[in-house]
Amino acid sequence: MRAGSNVKFSGFREQDVASLNPFLHANMGISPDEKPLAISGRNWGEAELEGNLLSFVVGGKQAFEVSISDVSQTQMMGKNDVVLEFHVDDTTGANEKDTLMELSFHVPSTNSTYVGDEERPSAQVFFEKIKGLADISTQGTDAIALFEVITALTPRGRYNVELHMSFLRLQGQANDFKIQYSSVVRLFILPKSNQPHTFVVITLDPPIRKGQTFYPHIVLQFPSEEITECSLSMNEDLLNTKYKDRLEPSYKDLSHDVFTQILKGLSGAKVTRPGKFRSSQDGYAVRASLKAEEGTLYPLEKSFFFLPKPPTLILHDEIEYVEFERHGTAGTSSISSHYFDLLIRLKSEQEHQFRNIQRNEYHNLFDFISSKGLKILNLGDVQGASGVAAALAGSDDEGVDPHLNRIRSARGEGGGDGGGEDSDEEDEDFVAEKDDEGSPTDDSEAEEPDASDSGGDEDAEEDEDEDEDERPAKKERKKREPAAAKPGRKRKNKEEGEGGKKTKRKKKDPNAPKRGLSGFMYFSLSERENLKKSQPGLSFIDTGKVCGDKWKKMSVDEKAPYEAKAQADKERYKRDMLEFNRGGAGGGPAEDGSDDE
Repeated sequence: MRAGSNVKFSGFREQDVASLNPFLHANMGISPDEKPLAISGRNWGEAELEGNLLSFVVGGKQAFEVSISDVSQTQMMGKNDVVLEFHVDDTTGANEKDTLMELSFHVPSTNSTYVGDEERPSAQVFFEKIKGLADISTQGTDAIALFEVITALTPRGRYNVELHMSFLRLQGQANDFKIQYSSVVRLFILPKSNQPHTFVVITLDPPIRKGQTFYPHIVLQFPSEEITECSLSMNEDLLNTKYKDRLEPSYKDLSHDVFTQILKGLSGAKVTRPGKFRSSQDGYAVRASLKAEEGTLYPLEKSFFFLPKPPTLILHDEIEYVEFERHGTAGTSSISSHYFDLLIRLKSEQEHQFRNIQRNEYHNLFDFISSKGLKILNLGDVQGASGVAAALAGSDDEGVDPHLNRIRSARGEGGGDGGGEDSDEEDEDFVAEKDDEGSPTDDSEAEEPDASDSGGDEDAEEDEDEDEDERPAKKERKKREPAAAKPGRKRKNKEEGEGGKKTKRKKKDPNAPKRGLSGFMYFSLSERENLKKSQPGLSFIDTGKVCGDKWKKMSVDEKAPYEAKAQADKERYKRDMLEFNRGGAGGGPAEDGSDDE
């Protein structure tokens, strides 16, 4: 150009050269010259400055050229090295696969192009020419406000943050970022939980780039209680016209507030602060893990924000559904029972799973998400937010629930009644063996768990009647007159005291029929499948409690189908026991050497 700058067009096809040359000669009176390029790969040559271009020439041929206006910073490294750092254009660099970030030149003292002396070596001369053409020396003086040594968690490091008229600059020892205010879309002020620091997040679109890593969020950390005074380096006329009602001549406030107010006034971006959500510790966030990184999840009024690494912003409008995944189900450790996961699925089918959230945060998170109208997967129509909260209220995964043994027995053995598993073993052992010595059934009846919480009283009475019908007459007499049973015998440990000797249990006969299920057990097995679908995070103990509460509230008509199943199973058990007893009657005397017949 006649003004001295150069404009370069690249990417032409080789076959177009034949038509371009005559076109330029006819319309502009210029005949293009061919410039040979160096392809030897040598890195030793000459650096030529022409206009706003820096060309590196090897053997009289150009190896590459760069624009000096793209240089964001230059500095001396020792006496002979000059380092150039390049600014990545936020609007285009984010879409490029590879971007030139840094060039380092070694300028020997014997260089003939940039002649120096002992006090001012050749590298210093080259450095000053680059600095003058790039106009770097004046950039620092244009800053409206300067915040020194600010800790950045993403990208990690310590930076001096300069706020200019049209851009902000993060200047660190290893990195230098120049960000146009047009790329700033949102500012967040988020206090850290139980720590004296506050996050200030600058959300960018398009993001800045370092190597192959993109940074859509700049996460800065300020001391929460630090007070800062700042006077703006801006003339009064500009302050009263363009930035009227947006900026003030001076500020004195908390550091993060001063920084955010100035940046908001210059960029016009909106500021988001924590909303109505409160954790169990009255904080603004909950502890969680994302992709094996521990951090903090902030439930905001229109989004979720996970900080500090990787900073992840999820807008409510992008969410398809959320799902709570409770720990502490059957087979897991008691430690994991104190945590749960939160899965957020986006409409784009991408998923974010926040793990290891403390269990005491469940109610607050559930209520907050429900209030935002977000879909909670498999919640069901019956159980609302209050219903789930009631089902989990006061639950303790390490406690003992009377329904837990019954449900486990039903799952593991395909049967079990309202009493404990021990009583089943002892009753059946007694029937199988004709010898009544020891009679463990007498005491096991007294040790059955109380099933009153789940409506199990009716089942216990049915089982007791059932036992009296099926047991031999000798056993009935022993049960009705326990005090008259063999004066020399001792009762089990529960009746005789701590010093007594326990009666050794006889091995359970694996061929004995399974006891019939009660009406409540049939209801529990059916309801448990429904609860697994509607509330997948519910633990075993909580499931039993929910079933027990529902059973107590059911009417007689509602219980009738389950009671009918229980009665049928009871008749089945009687028939099986009669057949078993007939087979077992011949088996007892065989131990004395007699024939079964």
